[in-house]
Amino acid sequence: MKQRYLLDHLRQQGCPLLREGVEHSILKNPAHGRRTAIPRHREINDFTAAGIGRQLGVPFPLI
Repeated sequence: MKQRYLLDHLRQQGCPLLREGVEHSILKNPAHGRRTAIPRHREINDFTAAGIGRQLGVPFPLI
């Protein structure tokens, strides 16, 4: 999955970008108070994307 698609999906689910790091982008879900790091890779495998969704409490994006 493309990183851009994953970030767009998470923003649509209400998870704004907190900050940009050198190797990761940090997003937060204000509804649950959870935050997680998104790696700065062009491609993020589906297993990692599903884990990021679980950490933020949002559904896995369907392609």
